[in-house]
Amino acid sequence: MNYDDSNIFARILRGEIPSHKVYEDEHTMAMMDIMPTSPGHVLVLPKAPARNLLDVSEDVLPALIRTVRRVALAVKDAMGADGITVQQFNETAGGQSVFHLHFHVVPRWENQPLRPHGSEMEKPEVLSANAERIRSAIV
Repeated sequence: MNYDDSNIFARILRGEIPSHKVYEDEHTMAMMDIMPTSPGHVLVLPKAPARNLLDVSEDVLPALIRTVRRVALAVKDAMGADGITVQQFNETAGGQSVFHLHFHVVPRWENQPLRPHGSEMEKPEVLSANAERIRSAIV
């Protein structure tokens, strides 16, 4: 399948839609998930167009995984999490709903279940506050 440059992440990357950005470099961007499964849930995506892991250029992956790790460390620290779950979905049958490659960085706490993905939109002020906490923890 072809990459659709009208997907929401492509539009965010072009600045057409606002986001709560936590990190950006030449190749990647990280932003708050507006429907988080736990407080501090961040999405990390490449700036290069790619539907998912199955069709991304291998040149994109080193910078992308470095950003995933950098953001995961910051999320764990900033949110005081006990652990981190990193998820990545491919194609509809694999759970993918936005067709631009992205990784979910989800803070986890012992004995705290995750909310269902996409179930509840977080308040903008909460996303903004969490984004600021995470930005300040990025090394």
